[in-house]
Amino acid sequence: MAKGNRVGITLQCTEAAKEGKPPSRYVTTKNKTKTTDKLELMKYNKFLRRHTLHREVK
Repeated sequence: MAKGNRVGITLQCTEAAKEGKPPSRYVTTKNKTKTTDKLELMKYNKFLRRHTLHREVK
C-alpha cells in the first residue's frame, strides 16, 4: 500500500492505437502534490520496437 502523497498510476502508449498495434502499459507511482498534471514519459513499446510517448491514464 502506498504511503503519504504517492499514488499508483498507469502509463499507456499514445502512438500504438494509430498504427493498429496493442498499447504497451507501465505501472508506476507519482507524488500527487508535486505533480498535479498528467505524467508523460518516453518509454519503450515492444510492439512498435521503439521509444514512444506514454501518458498517464489512471
